[in-house]
Amino acid sequence: MLSVRQQNFILRKEKILEMAERLLLENNQDITLGELAHELDIAKGTIYKHFKSKNQLYLELIILNEKRLLDISIKYKNNIKTYVAQYMLYNMLNSNRTILLHVIEERLTNNERTLKSLFEELYTVREARIIEIKDSTDEYLKSVNSKMSIRDYLSYVWTVTHGASLLLNSTYYQKSIGSRERLVKLYIAQALMTPDNLSESDLGR
Repeated sequence: MLSVRQQNFILRKEKILEMAERLLLENNQDITLGELAHELDIAKGTIYKHFKSKNQLYLELIILNEKRLLDISIKYKNNIKTYVAQYMLYNMLNSNRTILLHVIEERLTNNERTLKSLFEELYTVREARIIEIKDSTDEYLKSVNSKMSIRDYLSYVWTVTHGASLLLNSTYYQKSIGSRERLVKLYIAQALMTPDNLSESDLGR
């Protein structure tokens, strides 16, 4: 059993992550640990008791987000259509978070060399998410006579989701978007149609 001190330490870390995510999404850009400490009304040094660097904080935010996606996989693993819809809604309805965390992950992957264990944790969680839906994805692809592999289909869903999130998060394109709700439903329907089974009429020919 954890001591009261240990429980408080964990709770404080959770609050730091929660506030960091909120500030990132509000600013839609980088934040400083000074700003974070100010919002939490704690000393900057307190943050360093939990995170050795801002990059570690960011990577743990990405892992937390990936764990939420894992929860979606576990909850809907027996129905791939529901899973795809919930996965896409989670990302598209929070398109700024989806794009911002992706950009940060790309930056850390290319420039960060001291957080190997956290990257390994991230990839482990991501692999677990895919394993949870592997069987139902396979069943779905066979039911629609698709020749796509499980990996290719899930990559296709990821591509549609992140492309949609980019558009929904774009200030310029938001001006010309009609009904966001209709567009979101359209993207989900698109992801559930495997490309190798689209008819010529679906392709506009």
